[in-house]
Amino acid sequence: MAHDDAVLRIGNASGFYGDRFAAMREMLTGGPLDVLTGDYLAELTMLILARDRLKDPSLGYARTFLRQMEECLGLARERDVKIVVNAGGLNPARLAEELRALAGRLGIEASVAHVEGDDLLPRRAELGLPKGLLAANAYLGGFGVAACLAGGADVVVTGRVTDAALVVGPGIARFGWTPEDLDALAGAVLAGHVLECGAQATGGNYAFFREHDVTRPGFPLAELHADGSSVITKHPGTGGAVTIGTVTAQLLYETGGSHYLGPDVTARLDTVRLTGEGQDRVRIDGVRGEAPPPTLKAGLNRLGGHLNEVVFVLTGLDIEAKAALVRRQFADALPPGSRPAELRWTLARTDHPDAPTEEAASALLRLAARDPDPARVGRELGKAAVELGLAGYPGFHLTAPPGPGAPYGVFSTAHIDAKAVEHTAVLPDGRRIAVPPPPVTAQAHPVDAELPDPLPAGPTRRAPIGLVAGARSGDKGGDANLGLWARSEDGWRWLAHALTVEALRELLPETAELPVTRHLLPNLRAVNFTITGLLGEGVAARHRFDPQAKALGEWLRARHLDIPEVLL
Repeated sequence: MAHDDAVLRIGNASGFYGDRFAAMREMLTGGPLDVLTGDYLAELTMLILARDRLKDPSLGYARTFLRQMEECLGLARERDVKIVVNAGGLNPARLAEELRALAGRLGIEASVAHVEGDDLLPRRAELGLPKGLLAANAYLGGFGVAACLAGGADVVVTGRVTDAALVVGPGIARFGWTPEDLDALAGAVLAGHVLECGAQATGGNYAFFREHDVTRPGFPLAELHADGSSVITKHPGTGGAVTIGTVTAQLLYETGGSHYLGPDVTARLDTVRLTGEGQDRVRIDGVRGEAPPPTLKAGLNRLGGHLNEVVFVLTGLDIEAKAALVRRQFADALPPGSRPAELRWTLARTDHPDAPTEEAASALLRLAARDPDPARVGRELGKAAVELGLAGYPGFHLTAPPGPGAPYGVFSTAHIDAKAVEHTAVLPDGRRIAVPPPPVTAQAHPVDAELPDPLPAGPTRRAPIGLVAGARSGDKGGDANLGLWARSEDGWRWLAHALTVEALRELLPETAELPVTRHLLPNLRAVNFTITGLLGEGVAARHRFDPQAKALGEWLRARHLDIPEVLL
């Protein structure tokens, strides 16, 4: 790894499988870098790759990355930029082989290594995992990546590692961190967490997007230092913005309380300090680290059954009565013994009174049907819907003809003793280096942060929460994460007292019967909620309208509370 040894410049060119294809070239040509990372994996992606592997055992990796390398491998080698990605998915060894073959065809000298050991499916019975799994993968840390880089790799591909490991590994390789360097590792974890979702750190999906030109945001990079501190920035002249707000939003994304658990270290989110250092530069420092847990999280994917949807369009007057008629008629139309195991109805009132267009006058009634038997959500379900066509509500029509049911996946997690996972770095020369789990010392127990002093009493106005707070939300299996942060210290004093668990349940009625946990993060002026079970059996099960809870935070920001006028 070249350039200034005091600073390691790590960029990101992918936040998910399907992200901007051109980002890799943009990052390699836009400015100096030491390492370019790419995150291609998510819970849903692992299921997609597992289905690929069922069809063809040689697949199971992110094929987009290979096409990007065909275009950019030579450029990376010319600029001495190391490539570290988790695009190996369920088959990192095969992707490494394909990369070597590609380099040979292109006449490029490139040393390729990979990390394996995360795939637990061959050891399912030994580890006590349930039957019927399509994929079972432990989340590995950064030390395998570091061993590959130390062994001379120009390109490192991994399977299921934590997203932050793509940044932590290069940091270990450059600065020589050991498992005892907990603060440095924790700082690198948070830098990696900010980078992992690409343009979300540079203004993408940002609550206050109107304040910046985010037509085409650039991708982020971190200037990582030996103590684990970093500066988040982006290449000059690229779109979007890096601000304390965009970094705060990403730190809240898919995290929970003050202790962010990982395989290498537990990073203390309640110790992080964010400081602006000029345009598009935000420093992250002060992060404390504690011992990691003795277990590794493992993601488990299986087929849950078959799913089908029928969407009825209800137009004009009497929307609620029309919806009730559909439900009554549909119940009678299904033949005896063919009723799916689950029928879920949702009415979206997208209609407007006295609307100038037919579409604006229409609401959508969605029926989602699930059953282990594909026949129960296939032809009979569609037939029952279509046969109502001339006997139903006035204006009956569907958004599309019903099709056959499709399989859906279920995601769950398990925790495996870290010592039982065979974390292995496979170097460019074929040597296999076993990566031991870090020593686990006594772990501290999280302590709830203290509430700030409340604002003095004064006049209030009913207004959207989003006028004084930003939000970022997402999924963790069947749970939803929802973080809000205030834009001022007074706003934080109000938010911490006003947005209680009880208030959240009133504002978001879907959460009323679910377990909700609230965490305070004073350094970020933020409250972070975990809503257990909101997403059912995970994104692939499509339990709700927004199956990944991506817009849950924006819904909350649009809800009204009595807000002190001094904040408005």
